[in-house]
Amino acid sequence: MAIIFPFVLLATVAVIQASLWYYARQIALTAAREGLTAARSYQSSPTDGAAQARDVLGRTAGDSLSSYSVVAGSDGQRVRVQVTGTALSMIPGVSGLHVSQSASGPVERWTVPGE
Repeated sequence: MAIIFPFVLLATVAVIQASLWYYARQIALTAAREGLTAARSYQSSPTDGAAQARDVLGRTAGDSLSSYSVVAGSDGQRVRVQVTGTALSMIPGVSGLHVSQSASGPVERWTVPGE
């Protein structure tokens, strides 16, 4: 038992750490998607999308995703929202795992049929 238990404990901590990293990625992706939805709406701007993504992060990130930043940009046809941050770490001495998620899509606009 004394030989096996440290390996079981290490595997348990590794599974928990991987789960925290995955959860932080999902938070970042949700914020990026929500920001994209706001940014690509008719007569909206990338700034609106970034503000929406920050709002979502403020409500959901907690300690799971820290030091986050949001960047949104558009080339006139497509808009992209990228969220980066650091996942919570359970391992002493490890400062956290980097998380980066983005979402992009076409800008909504009125068109005339046949053009």
